[in-house]
This record gives sequence, C-alpha cells and structure tokens, in this order.
Amino acid sequence: MVIFPIIIVLSFVLYIYYKVAIIRTNEPLFQHYYQSKSKICLGIFVFFFGINQYLFYETRLSLFIGILFLVIGGLQAWDGIKRTRFYREQAQSLEAYEE
Repeated sequence: MVIFPIIIVLSFVLYIYYKVAIIRTNEPLFQHYYQSKSKICLGIFVFFFGINQYLFYETRLSLFIGILFLVIGGLQAWDGIKRTRFYREQAQSLEAYEE
C-alpha cells in the first residue's frame, strides 16, 4: 500500500505550501482563502494517516485511534471545502466589482 504514504507526504507538502502562501500575501481575503485550502490539506493528511496507521499495526487500539483520525480529518477537510467555496465566491465578486 504505497499510495497512502504518497498521499500523506503530498498533502503535508501542500499544507506547508499554503501556510507559506498565507505569509506571502497581504490581502486578507486571499489569506483566508489560503487558510481554507490548508485546512483541506491538513484534513486529508490526518484522514489518510489514520488509515495508514491501522493498516500498519492492525490492532484494536489502532482501529479506535484510526477511526478518530478519520472523523477529525474528514470534518477538517469538509470545513475547508465549505470555506474555500465561500472565499472563492467572495474573490470572484471582488474581481467583478473592481472591473
């Protein structure tokens, strides 16, 4: 199952990328947008980390911790998706207003 570590590393790298993008921009709207994108990446990281840990150890304790990680990661990613949609619409309306 080499796909799970690849997804974990990729989501962590994207999380770091969006956190740096927050620092580099001065526009508050885009800072919120990048924050929501980083929440999605963090949620994916936690979600697949929980799956990977269960598949690696296969114990009852890792099952409970994996389920907890699945729930927390899923909620984090879902909240990030909702916020990303909201801030994307705000950015599009801001661009339409400036034209």
